[in-house]
Amino acid sequence: MQTTLATPVTFSGTGLHSGRPVRMTVNPAPAGHGIRFRRTDVTDGRDNILPAHWREVEQTALCTRLINADGVTLSTIEHIMAALAGCGIHNALIDIDGAEVPILDGSSSKFVARLIEAGSREQDRPVHVLRVLKPVEVRNGDAWARLEPADGFEIRFHIDFTDAAIGTQDLSLNMANGSFVRELSDCRTFCRQADVDTMRANGLALGGTLENAVVVDGDAVLSPGGLRRADEPVRHKMLDALGDLYTAGAPILGRYVGHKAGHAMTNALLRALFEDDANWSLDVSDAQTARHLPGVGVGAHDLPLSA
Repeated sequence: MQTTLATPVTFSGTGLHSGRPVRMTVNPAPAGHGIRFRRTDVTDGRDNILPAHWREVEQTALCTRLINADGVTLSTIEHIMAALAGCGIHNALIDIDGAEVPILDGSSSKFVARLIEAGSREQDRPVHVLRVLKPVEVRNGDAWARLEPADGFEIRFHIDFTDAAIGTQDLSLNMANGSFVRELSDCRTFCRQADVDTMRANGLALGGTLENAVVVDGDAVLSPGGLRRADEPVRHKMLDALGDLYTAGAPILGRYVGHKAGHAMTNALLRALFEDDANWSLDVSDAQTARHLPGVGVGAHDLPLSA
């Protein structure tokens, strides 16, 4: 059955790029509603609703940004989307009073902890799953991303950075039964100090600190306490991928493989998937299928110590 939150949950923080304070409340929503954001600060007559759907995504390199027909935007949705996917929340109306989702600690852990604390309730409508029927791939230079058929939902990611603090990392995970919450939810966004300097010179990353991102410089990790996990960067890329893939409109049954991929490439992959009806089917989830979905059976016992 589809699920929504049992009670609303509110988060306050700053946007990573804008540095502006923002308040966001994740509200329960009816069955079939999906995930939608509502910009409560937009009061000039423009449509302030932004469905979290791949068609509404404006391709950007640094984050996932929604834009509607009236030009209303919302940036950095990927971490809350990953939390909703990983907690098995299918329907939510998210009120937000700014143009960027709060970054909090740079991961999904605080979102996940509060969503689990709030609890969920089942709704009288079955879950539909998006089954990948044929391999689909997109490329840009030496970066690529692929969706391929699989019985469950798996993510594999490969990154390769010249900075010794990151280097080459590769990880594959089956996302069933709380794997996201246990293995990925506490992994923070990361960047190089040189990139931070460039972004700030261009009016970006104004809300970024050593507390809400892993910042590296060569072989040094500048953030206090270092890495939460030895391969935290690749795990965060997998977190991002889960959030971006949840804009498909339904949980995915398939395997996502990313090689040096990012937000724009994952969105391009979804667009390629939906170009041909032969690539996918929308199926009603039965009990056996539900066991393969990320949020089934998730509870406080799955939370990592850093949540």
